[in-house]
Amino acid sequence: MVPVDLAGRRFGKLVAIEPTSERKRGAVMWRCRCDCGNEILIESRCLKPGVILSCGCDKTEYANIKDLTGLRFGKLVVLQKSERRAKDRNPLWICQCECGNTIETTKRKLFSGNVSSCGCGRKPPLKDWVGKRFGMLEVIEYVGKENGCHLWRCRCDCGKIVEVRQSNLQDGVTTSCGCKLRERSGLHFVDGTFVEAIQSKTISQANTSGVRGVYFNKKQRKWVAQIMFKGKCYYLGSYSKIEDAAKARARGEEMFDDFLDWYHQEYDETKKKEPV
Repeated sequence: MVPVDLAGRRFGKLVAIEPTSERKRGAVMWRCRCDCGNEILIESRCLKPGVILSCGCDKTEYANIKDLTGLRFGKLVVLQKSERRAKDRNPLWICQCECGNTIETTKRKLFSGNVSSCGCGRKPPLKDWVGKRFGMLEVIEYVGKENGCHLWRCRCDCGKIVEVRQSNLQDGVTTSCGCKLRERSGLHFVDGTFVEAIQSKTISQANTSGVRGVYFNKKQRKWVAQIMFKGKCYYLGSYSKIEDAAKARARGEEMFDDFLDWYHQEYDETKKKEPV
């Protein structure tokens, strides 16, 4: 295998100068110069974005730094702080990749090395779905990974913005923000939930499994069970047998019970108060 030439590449505050004849656990030791002026030897396998940031002269500097503007992390350069926040409420930072794309990510992901590019260097590369349509949804941008699943931000024809799992888009599970259901007369939309939809036993024509909330993931070659409740999609697991996925879906539907009891109680009380 031809060794990778790292000369001149920057990793945090370190710049790789040249390889040496020394080896550590079979890896080439590179001589690197830190911005503080010190030079150290580092294993080539450790010269990755986020693994080693300096010679050790400032172990707390990066942890305490609040403004990331201008800092480089792998292929990313931080442009500015975003006005939006991540789902865990941590601030997001707008970063530009060497390929020209921009992404938003958190400080923790940058410093840990979990995010070091826009995804252009992935093998296989991330799907380029921006602008692609799935039913009433148009893909706007890539959001990132959550629980191992790729998320895409999409704009529905009704104007609402939603985040959808990649597998749900490519398998035809999600084709709108849910507004198609809202157009049906007689449906009650309460607390992000269609009451009649969770009580109904009918199966959508788009469903090919014959079981509500279960679909076949072609990539995993497994049956996936999921459930929508209060505007959120809950992953119930992947199974080799459709019977096991159906059981998981049935267990998941137990979360409807307390909601339906509350709804019918409130609804019945309201009906009693209405003038005859």
